[in-house]
Amino acid sequence: MDYVSALVPPVVMAVFFTGLIVTIVKTQGGANKAKEDAAVDAAISRAEAVRQTPKTGTGIGGA
Repeated sequence: MDYVSALVPPVVMAVFFTGLIVTIVKTQGGANKAKEDAAVDAAISRAEAVRQTPKTGTGIGGA
């Protein structure tokens, strides 16, 4: 019976992992895909705008 107790955790993890992958694949696309893509594009645009904005100030040790 030791082999059963040794095999149960990997089998349970494999089943849950398979369920996770199936869920991820099923939720890709669909009615909300355009909304999700727009949200990601907006977040990327904000991040790029912040990165490209020149910083004003004197910096470290400035007067």
